[in-house]
Amino acid sequence: MITLLDYGAGNVRSVVNAIEKLGGTIKVVTQPSDILDAQKIIFPGVGNYESMIQILNEKNYINPLREYLNADQPFFGICLGMQALFEGSEEDFSGNQSLGILKGRVNRFKTKFAVPHIGWNGVNLKKDSPVFKNVKPDTKFYFVHSYHIVPDESSVVLTTTNYDYEFVSSVQKGNIIGTQFHPEKSGNAGIKLLKNFIYQKDLTAKKPIDIKSKGLSKRIIACLDVRTNDQGDLVVTKGDQYDVREKGDVRNLGKPVELAKRYYEEGADEITFLNITGFRDFPLKDMPMIDVLEKTSQNVFVPLTIGGGIRDYTDSNGKTYTALDVASQYFRSGADKISIGSDAVYIAEDYLKTGKKSGKSSIEQISKVYGNQAVVISVDPKRVYVNSPDEAEKHHVIQTQFPGPDNEVYCWYQCTVQGGRIARDLDAVALACACEDLGAGEILLNCIDKDGTNSGFDLELINIVRNAVSIPVIASSGAGCEDHFAEVFENTPAEAALAAGIFHRREVPIQRVKNYLAKRNIEVRNTI
Repeated sequence: MITLLDYGAGNVRSVVNAIEKLGGTIKVVTQPSDILDAQKIIFPGVGNYESMIQILNEKNYINPLREYLNADQPFFGICLGMQALFEGSEEDFSGNQSLGILKGRVNRFKTKFAVPHIGWNGVNLKKDSPVFKNVKPDTKFYFVHSYHIVPDESSVVLTTTNYDYEFVSSVQKGNIIGTQFHPEKSGNAGIKLLKNFIYQKDLTAKKPIDIKSKGLSKRIIACLDVRTNDQGDLVVTKGDQYDVREKGDVRNLGKPVELAKRYYEEGADEITFLNITGFRDFPLKDMPMIDVLEKTSQNVFVPLTIGGGIRDYTDSNGKTYTALDVASQYFRSGADKISIGSDAVYIAEDYLKTGKKSGKSSIEQISKVYGNQAVVISVDPKRVYVNSPDEAEKHHVIQTQFPGPDNEVYCWYQCTVQGGRIARDLDAVALACACEDLGAGEILLNCIDKDGTNSGFDLELINIVRNAVSIPVIASSGAGCEDHFAEVFENTPAEAALAAGIFHRREVPIQRVKNYLAKRNIEVRNTI
């Protein structure tokens, strides 16, 4: 029997699915006494530290948790669930009580690298623990966080991880365990950790093992554009410069749940669903992508991102939902991150007019509750060629190696909305910077000119945007072969690369991409 401490924020469905897959039975905490009655507790904290601590205090969970932990009862804290064990965080200005079971605090990353720290990284095991039984020495786990713990006592440090500098990535004191990484999103390796916690009788017993970190991997992301076809079926499709029709019909490249499972088994580091049909007429609980996420998360234990429709809307029954309502339902259904597209352009335009944050935009509201690592901005720009920078004084102009139709050697990248159909007087750099200021944690950088061309990523676009922000960037549009992935990682600071059509059609398998990158000494997660 595993007691799940679910305080109501973020994706706990994947933890539930992992426990049930391992044969565990789950009881969800609904009142303080459930904590004291627990045999083993798993606490998957997701999102914002201040929000988490406030909810724990409001629900009167703090004191029973302290009593449970002081009795050295089995406890597994994940991400914020581990951070809650300490005395406070730089992310918390509420003045509410933390658990304070372990001495130390939680600090924001101070690094030249991108923050949040997102992706697959290794660990350095500092002491023996049966929790790491049968885990391979070169194993990587999935991290997504902007803050890390700084314990006062070295004796509690279980692992460290390298990200510019070495930080503590997991702790153990007796039967109390916490990991900054997400085992429920770390594939088979993470499932092994959870299995060891669930079935090991003595979590303090010693088991010699040598595990050392090799550093953060570049991520390979499989993207599934999902929409209804003319027959009303939900299918994965792919466009050429955003046109998804071929001979009048919507291209049908498979079913979303089945394809997602295939990509997980083939080694994808993340899976992104882009809902390119509005689905505006459905009550929120019946939206088709909810069902897709719920079914996918039952067998796919890597991060899931969902984009499309993350905005305020009114359904056919006249009920109004906020963007936060929509995002919350997606998180509860199995999503780890949400992607905002056209709405981000309108939000950035409003912000740039005044330079003031309203606190009401979807970016601000969602990042405040779930953390900035949960908000991805999907940018759809296209090149606009000019003869000189003076012709586009308001925009970020570059000198390009690929002249325009009239031999122009300068260009800027114009943002578009509504699937690339409408252009706005805003460039991709300005959009990315504005959205970072508002609380976004990652940029998904598409390129209309490259979409469906199989000619490689737009390296100039990626460089100008990534060098302007301090958050991670995902390169998208144009991948046609293994070498294109190597080019983007060798010639830009992009943290991840995304592809769709070449994976759907099996033209370039994901594992072949990873093998090729490894031969070029580009760090990747090995799933074999």
